[in-house]
Amino acid sequence: MTDFTIKIKQLCAKYTDLSIEDIEELISQAEKILSRHLYPDNDVFIDVMNELTGDAIVVFQRPPLSKNSLYSKDIVGQKAKRKNEAAVYRTFETSLNTVGLLARSQENVMVRQRVYPIRNQRKNIGVVIVEDSVDEKMKHFLVAQSEAENYKNSPISITSKEFVTDNIDEGILIFNRKGYLVQMNRAAESYYHGFGYLDDILGMHYDNLSLDMSTFEQLNYLRSRNDAPGSMEKEIKFGNLYFEMKYIFDEAEGTVIVIIHDVTEVRKKEAEISDKAVVIKEIHHRVKNNLQSVVSILRIQARRCSTDEAKKVLTESVYRIMAIARTHELLSKQLEDNISLKSVLDSVIENMHHCYEELYHITMEAEIDDQLILGSDIVVTIALVVNELIQNCYDHAFINRNHGSIKVTVYEKDEYVYISIEDDGIGYKTENTEQNNLGLQIVTSYVKEKLRGKLEVISDQNGTKTFFYFKK
Repeated sequence: MTDFTIKIKQLCAKYTDLSIEDIEELISQAEKILSRHLYPDNDVFIDVMNELTGDAIVVFQRPPLSKNSLYSKDIVGQKAKRKNEAAVYRTFETSLNTVGLLARSQENVMVRQRVYPIRNQRKNIGVVIVEDSVDEKMKHFLVAQSEAENYKNSPISITSKEFVTDNIDEGILIFNRKGYLVQMNRAAESYYHGFGYLDDILGMHYDNLSLDMSTFEQLNYLRSRNDAPGSMEKEIKFGNLYFEMKYIFDEAEGTVIVIIHDVTEVRKKEAEISDKAVVIKEIHHRVKNNLQSVVSILRIQARRCSTDEAKKVLTESVYRIMAIARTHELLSKQLEDNISLKSVLDSVIENMHHCYEELYHITMEAEIDDQLILGSDIVVTIALVVNELIQNCYDHAFINRNHGSIKVTVYEKDEYVYISIEDDGIGYKTENTEQNNLGLQIVTSYVKEKLRGKLEVISDQNGTKTFFYFKK
């Protein structure tokens, strides 16, 4: 086994939940890059996504074969920051090729990246990154962009078609001082084809391309005013579409740059949310009532059961449903989807303590951050996990004990949420845990798949501590 193969396996095991087949596919891609001498003039990397933090991690690196590397050291194991390598994250999130975007390397060097997805079983498991150096002309352009950011009211000059990138979603149109279109990017061309323009729009006048009935004469009037800013923004509706428009006036060259950003989907979602907010609130209320009806039916059925095992199964189902119902009850009283974790867990703990009231000698203690607000889906997941773990304590931790305690601790630190359930019971051998235990399956599956977190169990004769954590 080669060194790079070992490294890929180690890093994937540490940072991802990729399957053996996925990891083998990454290794296969790395082997192709090496054996076929692909991209001989470039630094080439393979990155994977850290499942817990959402960071891209470098797992493979190959320097150029025909010239010196842009890197002075091995960066395998380091992370690629989103603010520095947008192309990497865009390809991870879209599974699309991203070509020609600028990036800043781990050694603070400007590069241009070509990023290609690595897929297996219809999912994106990694990316191949091919990097080129940035020539002096591009460096000068970057400096100009930086200065424009520092002086937002200054005109922004885009004078070369080389820099009107065809790899962004926004449409860019540049009109000369007479109002004729002299430059555009592919996104702008695509927009106008979608609008029904059959001819090439290059060379057309602004008045024939305006989407809000404004004229070039009106733009000139705004530019001529002494108090007019170097740019302006507005939102327009064109047919059934919504666009954010930005107009940049370049006084030096007399050009007008128009940037078009499609926000149709955003506006549609906002309208749907506004229209359905009250309906959603009512749905939560009805779900809560229906769940309580199910609980009542299960309790009746449990009382009629002739076997203890059947009664136990039905009772456990009641506890799980009640944990979910509490969340819907709180959501029915608000429009927001976020909810206080403490309010739900307090209810779960109180309910469990009441259900096991015959174990009066078991005390419950809770330290839960009352400032922790999370999405309802996450809260329901946590409530079910905590419900299972507390129930497990009551059922197994205090056999033949005349006293005992259970403690629930929840806190947030560095954007991670930490939750532990600890008892001072008899403990158990974690390696002997039954795999067909439904409660264990729920806990393990929910923490890993729904929370994308990590679960650990420590148990001995002095008690058991089960804790899990996940990125908020």
